[in-house]
Amino acid sequence: MAARVPAAASSRLLEGIGKWYYNAAGFNKLGLMRDDTLYEDEDVKEAIRRLPEDVRNERLFRLKRAIDLSMRHRILPKEEWVKYEEDKQYLQPYLKEVIRERLEKEWGKK
Repeated sequence: MAARVPAAASSRLLEGIGKWYYNAAGFNKLGLMRDDTLYEDEDVKEAIRRLPEDVRNERLFRLKRAIDLSMRHRILPKEEWVKYEEDKQYLQPYLKEVIRERLEKEWGKK
């Protein structure tokens, strides 16, 4: 019979893998957050439109800086990388709302 791994240990393992993948993806080295890297379909575009202006401006700054760094084949100094713990999913609440509204609208048409 196989031994069971305690829940806390498996949770730490998953978090460790998540942190490793986050750093391996590389977008944090350009100063981007996870939500900055989403493919901009219609739902994401609407969610971005609903962001408060200051959050939208911060996002635009991060994207422009990342494009500039990428074109120059550079990355930010390590102390400026976005850390796994500091990355907040700022777009997710808006995106969930947009998707919920779209699904309600589609459901109403059926």
